[in-house]
Amino acid sequence: MAETDSAQEIAQMSFEAALEELKGIVARLESGLGKLDYAIAAYARGAALKRHCDAKLREAQEKIERITMGEDGAAKMAPLDVD
Repeated sequence: MAETDSAQEIAQMSFEAALEELKGIVARLESGLGKLDYAIAAYARGAALKRHCDAKLREAQEKIERITMGEDGAAKMAPLDVD
């Protein structure tokens, strides 16, 4: 049940909040401080936060549009091609 609560909590987070927490987890894990059980739980939460951030970025990318000029000279919106 706790995993479901955690997943729901993460799903409600903004990109910025999730990224900040992920940075904190990475810093704590890189410091080598803490017990193995903490490291395993933190890694699992960090992976969930990373997936959430990736999804938020894909969502934003899909929404980004650019203004183009049609052949008739009228402005129109087109999806942004980032490739």
